[in-house]
This record gives sequence, structure tokens and C-alpha cells, in this order.
Amino acid sequence: MFTKILIANRGEIASRVIRTCHNLNIKTVAIYSEADFEAPFVKEADESFLIGGPKVNESYLNVDEIVKVAKDTGAEAVHPGYGLLSENTDFAKRLEAEGIVFIGPDSGAINKMGSKLTARQTMENAGVPIIPGTNEPVESVEVARKIANDIGYPIMVKASHGGGGIGMQIVQDGTELEKAFESNSRRAEQFFGNGTMFIEKVIEDAHHVEIQILADQYGNTVHLFERECSIQRRHQKIIEEAPSPLLSESTRQHMGDAAIKAAKAIHYKNAGTIEFLVDESQNFYFLEMNTRLQVEHPVTEQITGIDLVEEQLKIAYGEKLSFSQKDLTINGHAIEARIYAEDPKTFFPSPGQITAFNPPIGTNIRHDVGVNSDYKVTPYYDPMIAKLIAYGETRSEAINYLIDALIDYEVEGIKTNIPFLIDVAKSKAFNEGDTRTSFIQEFMIKQ
Repeated sequence: MFTKILIANRGEIASRVIRTCHNLNIKTVAIYSEADFEAPFVKEADESFLIGGPKVNESYLNVDEIVKVAKDTGAEAVHPGYGLLSENTDFAKRLEAEGIVFIGPDSGAINKMGSKLTARQTMENAGVPIIPGTNEPVESVEVARKIANDIGYPIMVKASHGGGGIGMQIVQDGTELEKAFESNSRRAEQFFGNGTMFIEKVIEDAHHVEIQILADQYGNTVHLFERECSIQRRHQKIIEEAPSPLLSESTRQHMGDAAIKAAKAIHYKNAGTIEFLVDESQNFYFLEMNTRLQVEHPVTEQITGIDLVEEQLKIAYGEKLSFSQKDLTINGHAIEARIYAEDPKTFFPSPGQITAFNPPIGTNIRHDVGVNSDYKVTPYYDPMIAKLIAYGETRSEAINYLIDALIDYEVEGIKTNIPFLIDVAKSKAFNEGDTRTSFIQEFMIKQ
């Protein structure tokens, strides 16, 4: 096994990776920005190095400096976490060239799935159902209008290289199309350096359900069942759970088989997630593949007993999977709520000084945390400060544990979305499992 790895990330995911590494007696190297010098993960790592200024392009995206620190410290591998450089083909290639192991898939797989258009084409060729739409770049508003008329409104305009909800928008009719197409293309160019757009039909009343997969270097691929991720604001997930309250056992099996087929189509290695949209009749369609660890991975860990970070490390080191599909079962139910430093009414970020931070204690809850008391939440990064995971033998039990823990969660000095999360968890629609992607929009209208 590796003796030392560098973690090219920050916040709660850096702390999460450090925890598993320490359990495996692997030394850890953290990098941090000027804004993160007092963050918990900096102190938790065995070694920590200032990498640059507070902005991500000055620090966490500074590939040259990250590679230098890895080489100077003798780190054999780099764990990219999620976001930042985790799906950056050039970063993976650079590490490969430097003889440093990238804890994730190879650069070729990242490249194929990094473009949503290429991903659609690859999945269609592999026999995985895809959403009706275009498999080629849409070059102009005029072409977009013709395609939209052919497949019918509502449609989704999407940036091929977008992510995190950036560069995508639902369009209800032709009057919205020109502005939506051009503004999202500009935004994608600004954030991702590529403004290529395509169009998909909107699957109405859909659920967002994803399948976790693991694949080693020897052709062994398994799925670890699904996560329901439909409760989203601005196309970003807020509450995720496993298993999905929607799926029948038959649909679960077919989606798992399709996810394995998708992974094998690109000779995928390491942890990854195949995302699907599922309609009310349980027809499912490929949405995209995330070639990294997901924010919501803890709910899968809770119902399977598998440490996904540990498996990532083992696969990257060249070990075979120690279990097969028949060894995996669903045990109980888990729900994750993302704690954001944001106004619960507007969802606008709420940076500032945390004056008190006391997560609740309980046997059926887990905390993945990136802050502590006296931590200053800055405007430079995503406002998520922690994740609360509740689990029980049944979904109802997990919901009750979640509500109790959220009520007891103490964060002072900044606004958080905890009041909103409590309202959602108590709502009739959530308790009935009616968690479509339109959930928050409809929920806010009723408030």
C-alpha cells in the first residue's frame, strides 16, 4: 500500500480522506490556501503546505505547485477529492508523466466523460438508454430553435463541459431560447473554458438517481446500488439518500447492470458514478458520469459497509476488488443533508465568522465536517461546511434521526440552511418519497 499521499483538495473531503488514510497507516500531505490556514484539515494532515492565495486559481488549481509539493514530500499518489482538479484530464496526465499515481481513473476515461456530448455518444454506442436530444454540438440559436421544435418543449440547454449546475437551463418555449442559449454558453466558456452547447428533452416529473460503481485494473466491476439525489436547488443536490424510495427491485437490478455496462464501455478503473433520470414509469436515461468520488458517497458507505475511499486507494495501488456483486447487499437506509453557510430563504451564501459549532452526538448519525468554532467562512469557495448523515433500519427511522439531529445542530455567527432542511425532512412529500427534481421549486411555492 502507499506510504504517503497528497490530498489535492480542502474542507470536509480533505478531512474525510485523511481519516481513511490514517486508519490504513498512510501518511498524508495537505495543501492549503491563505484563506484556509486555520482549517481543520490543515492540522489533521501529517504535513501541510501553503500553496498560494485565497482564490482557487492561485492555490487549489495551481498544478505546478501541487506537483512540486508532491515530489518534494515524496508523496507516491494524489487524491483529488471532488470538484477542483478531480475531473481535470490535464492534471491526471501531468501526474502520470511525473510518475505519481492519480487516485481515480486514467486520463483517457476522464476525457471521454468530461464532455457530456462524448459521454452521450459513448453510452448510446454501449446500449445504455440516453435522453432524446443532440449528439453533436449545437452551433447557433437558429440550429437550437429547429432542434427544439423537432423534439418539443420543454428542453434543457446544456454546456458540454459544464458541471455543478453551471451552463444549463430549462427552456419552456421559443421566446426563452435565445437568451438561455447565449448566456449559458458564455457562462460555460467563463467557468470551464468551453462554451459548446447541446440540447436534451426535459424528462418531466423525473427523479435523479445515480449508481455507484467500483472497478479494478483486472476487469472486475461492481455496483453498490443507487442514491436518490432529486432534492436540488440550482441543479445542486441538498439531500441524498440510499436506497431510492422510488425504485422497484427489478429497476434497481436493470440500472445496476446498465451502470456496469457504461463503466466497462470506457474500460473504467476506480470509483465512479453513473447518473440517470428516472420517470414515473421507472424508465431510466443516462444523464452523465462523474469520474470521481461524489459528495454524497457516505450514504452508500452506510448501507453497504464499504469504505469507498479505502477501495479507491486499494484499486489505485493495483489491488483486486476483494468482493464481487453477490457479496453486496443493502442494509438499512441512510440520508445525507448538506449543511450550507447560506440564507435558508434565498440560498445566497452567508460568509462570516462561526462563533459556535456543536454538531449533535448520536449512535445513528455521522458527521463529515470541514469547519469548527472560530472558523471563518470565506466567499472564495463553495459554502458547504458539513454533511450530516442519518441512518436506520428503515427509511422512516432514518428520517426521524435526521430531524432530531438537525434540530440539535448548533451553528452560530452565520446563517445556515438548517431550518430549511428541517422543513423539508418534516414535509409530507418527502416522507412519502415523492422526491422529484421539481421538489424544491414546488416546496417553496407552498411556503
